[in-house]
Amino acid sequence: MAQSLKDKTAFITGAGKGIGRATALALAKEGVHIGLMARTETDMQAVAKEIESLDAKAVYATADVSSMEQVEEATAKLTAELGQADILINNAGMGAFGPFLEIDPEEWKRVIDVNLLGMYYVTRAVLPQLIEKSGGDIVNISSMSGVKGTAGSSAYSASKFGVLGLTESLSQEVRKYNIRVSALTPSRVITGFSGGGNPPEKSEEKFMQAEDIAEYIVAQLKLHPRIFIPQSSQWATNPF
Repeated sequence: MAQSLKDKTAFITGAGKGIGRATALALAKEGVHIGLMARTETDMQAVAKEIESLDAKAVYATADVSSMEQVEEATAKLTAELGQADILINNAGMGAFGPFLEIDPEEWKRVIDVNLLGMYYVTRAVLPQLIEKSGGDIVNISSMSGVKGTAGSSAYSASKFGVLGLTESLSQEVRKYNIRVSALTPSRVITGFSGGGNPPEKSEEKFMQAEDIAEYIVAQLKLHPRIFIPQSSQWATNPF
């Protein structure tokens, strides 16, 4: 039997747009109260208004997840105003693509700092809350690029492969606390990050939308606490 998510609290990174925004709204429709974390305050303000229109609470805190200090401050604010988290969605991410020798080393490092270290910092800040509650969920957004590397994606793939290693290791470590840690490896999703110049009608035909991933996350979180999905891939039906 599926569990209810009503009145649970979720902290979501990269929550101002794309998968983060879509997941925040999908969870709010289930009665979940949402703590938003992202770099752009105006984006989060807009999402918070949408959440409140769904009769759920919304609090936001600005942070660059690559800064442990900013993450700790943002987490403290969300916790003070919403209470401890039951769910953490690690969604914040960025990409840098191009031939290995042509990507600026600082840009390469920035991808690792945001996608991998950022996830570590946020999880490190929130995990004690889940341990104290003896239960909860952490969902880490990786990518198909974390399963299979491709030419020109060395930084992005390295970061997303790292996410899978972090997820698998942490999952084994915290199962004794009834905490489920899962990783998603979606193929291309049309968001502000990946949408590029695709005409909307073509994007909807060929690629997944942020709402598709959000719907999947909600369904996974509603599974009975005795079961969890360690890693799963989400593909667009149309391969072209």
